[in-house]
Amino acid sequence: MRKGFRLLLWALVGILLSVAIACGGNSPELEFWTMQLQPKFTEYFNSAIAEFEANHSEVEVRWIDVPWDAMESKILSAVSAKNAPDVVNLNPNFASQLATRKAWLDLETKLTPNKKQDYLPKIWQASTLDGKSFGIPWYLTTTITIYNQERLTEAGIEQPPATYAELAQVAREVKAKTGKYAFFATVVPGDSAEVLESLVQMGVQLLDGEGNAGFNTPEGIAAFQYWVDLYQQELLPKEVLTQGHRRAIELYQAGETALLSSGAQFWQAIETNAPDIAKVSASAPQITGKTGKKNVAVMNLVIPRDTDKADAAVEFALFVTNTPNQLAFAKEASVLPSTQEAVAQLIEELEAKEETTAMETALKVSAEQLSSAEVLVPAMKNLDVLQKIIYENLQAAMLGKKTVEQAVSDAAQEWGEMG
Repeated sequence: MRKGFRLLLWALVGILLSVAIACGGNSPELEFWTMQLQPKFTEYFNSAIAEFEANHSEVEVRWIDVPWDAMESKILSAVSAKNAPDVVNLNPNFASQLATRKAWLDLETKLTPNKKQDYLPKIWQASTLDGKSFGIPWYLTTTITIYNQERLTEAGIEQPPATYAELAQVAREVKAKTGKYAFFATVVPGDSAEVLESLVQMGVQLLDGEGNAGFNTPEGIAAFQYWVDLYQQELLPKEVLTQGHRRAIELYQAGETALLSSGAQFWQAIETNAPDIAKVSASAPQITGKTGKKNVAVMNLVIPRDTDKADAAVEFALFVTNTPNQLAFAKEASVLPSTQEAVAQLIEELEAKEETTAMETALKVSAEQLSSAEVLVPAMKNLDVLQKIIYENLQAAMLGKKTVEQAVSDAAQEWGEMG
């Protein structure tokens, strides 16, 4: 009898321990992945995470920073294996590829219209697909033109180019009078979308309303011809066919080019790596085409659909991207925020300064473009494939392997065969 009582007692203890452990397990651990933000911003994120945890005692955040070039493969593997983190820092272009597979939480089911209105409307739209929101906007950059004043003066040029038509003329003058190139723009598939975006700025419709090729038009042929002419007239370095945007930065820092299309945040790298070049450099608005459109690059936060902590993940993503945190991170990283209030505050603070550093001037130029900036190549299925098809055919035309008309026609046909 006593032995049976002891067995019953131990069984009850086991049940109570199981309940206690289960209750303790209700404190979710949120796994948060960012892209290459350590160690520079470690202190910022540790402080922000500590603040969130202090106000959400039931939640613990585990922050993992992933190298930029490893993120795509890591998140693809994690999503496929259904062990993805709860909140992920991506960009809309890549995130949209997984959005087409319904990998992300549909935020329309979690957020009110009022909450979405906190963010810049065109920026919010960048993380939508088929009318559904799959990401929350975070930090932004708009391209500016960083230019070498001495190099332009040597070429007899008083102002940096504002349009692609002016850029072609500047390229000719710089090459003729200095022997150097005016700029570098890569057409390597899988790298910068700068040239793809230039087509939109020149008035090209990449795809029609049904997703068919929309660039086999006079505007598309003219845009292809523009880049082919620059290359064949030796106004672009030959490496544009083989090297990415990193090469553009290297050439500018070496004084080998007069112009660099990049984000304001690259000022710091120029000042560190090429102080003599930084001293003679200045900032101007980004170059555009006849449409006047200007691009913005967006980083967002997405939440995998398979997370079992959706509510906590959404709350954390909204915390990271709220106005106070966005404004603080924008100042820390020399980027732009994506909430309307934070953008207004940032511009107001910069305008109030009697003197600004070169970086602050670049950031102001960048921020002032946000009112008219948009994601020129919106989220779409197989965007990476579209860029590859266009760039490969553009390269063929540059090398004289195809006429411009044939390159455009072939690109449209290849896209159509994608189905």
